[in-house]
Amino acid sequence: MNNAVVIGGGIAGITAALDIANHGIHVALIEREPTIGGHMAMLDKTFPTNDCSMCILSPKMVEVERHPNITLHTCSEVIGVEGEAGDFSVHVLRHPRYVRAADCTGCGDCVEVCPVEVYNRFDAGIGVRKAIYKVHPQVVPNIVIRDKEHCIDCGLCYDICGRQAVLRDNEDVEEEFVIRAGTIVIATGYDVFDARKKTPYKYLSIPDVITSLELERIINASGPTGGKIKRISDGLPPQEIVFIQCVGSRDLPLGCPSCSAVCCMYAIKNAMLIKEKNPDTRVTILYMDIRAYGKGYEEYYARAEQLGVRFIRGMPGDIYAQDGTIIVQVENSETKEVLKIHADLVVLSVGIRPTGNASSLAERLGITCDESGFFESADVKSGPVQTLKPGVFIAGTCKEPMDIPDSVMEGGAAAMQAVMSLMRG
Repeated sequence: MNNAVVIGGGIAGITAALDIANHGIHVALIEREPTIGGHMAMLDKTFPTNDCSMCILSPKMVEVERHPNITLHTCSEVIGVEGEAGDFSVHVLRHPRYVRAADCTGCGDCVEVCPVEVYNRFDAGIGVRKAIYKVHPQVVPNIVIRDKEHCIDCGLCYDICGRQAVLRDNEDVEEEFVIRAGTIVIATGYDVFDARKKTPYKYLSIPDVITSLELERIINASGPTGGKIKRISDGLPPQEIVFIQCVGSRDLPLGCPSCSAVCCMYAIKNAMLIKEKNPDTRVTILYMDIRAYGKGYEEYYARAEQLGVRFIRGMPGDIYAQDGTIIVQVENSETKEVLKIHADLVVLSVGIRPTGNASSLAERLGITCDESGFFESADVKSGPVQTLKPGVFIAGTCKEPMDIPDSVMEGGAAAMQAVMSLMRG
């Protein structure tokens, strides 16, 4: 059977789908969100080159939509898998979008007239969106989605849509269908660590304690602040910013023993972006170990030091608010000096964790998860993208924490394994 299914539309899934499709094999790309792109679409720049994230990702997203050998299924998730290598039956549940995809042009007229505003999950909860919306301006497919949960059914979007593409609640329902395929590639990505579990750092208790993903959206020019770095509490520009590393990584009491591989580098990247935009802002990174292991990463670290980013080897035991600032007390483990930093903004560098449905999806697919909750490879050295189930392959951060280049590499590796699996019959 000359068909393949790719589960997950992040950068690893996009790479796998394109590589398989370019071998003349039809690919069904299944994504549970309204658009493909994954977490990479939320980022402003990528390390260590500081290239624009969407400048890299957006052309690939468009290529997926236009490729004759790829069928895109958004707002969809896999609910069951039957069969074996060469003849899988993948059961998919499509959630209603309440918009007729064939008629919607993505013009945004309905978004303009919608009176309802709710927190935007794509902006990590610090921005707002309408009850009918596009996740971001460069969505693929370029179609709006109506949020039934928050829609007040005022009728404005129905009236303004000249193509009558917006549907009533009873005009779009969940639909289950089956895709037959000879091979499956899983690239479902990751969730970030819930910083509320690290109670000493007062996330959500102190407004100006934010996560690294929230800072990514603040720095991004298409984000809620237009790229201007502001405090959450009063909207003023911060003069002292502190990054706290390894929040949800290398933490045995919280059940997060592994390193998340990217936190050191994305903290350095964001610190450099802050210094480039506001050279007078004081930026401090509190760390256990700086793990700059990749090509050009050590030079990137040195460049941050040259820009004036301060690195202190030590982790605070607690932080607290006082007189409009956040007191961060830390011992420099290299000099034994105890420092008290009065920060305007504290950024928690949260780690990469398995998606919430990883274990249930693994059970449906007949594969296993490791002790950390990520999908498990058949052999870490000789078969890193293979699973114990023939014909099923894994790629990207659903397998282990990794950066974007490694995710792209693994997407390509899984694609080639899938192609060879089909060629062998």
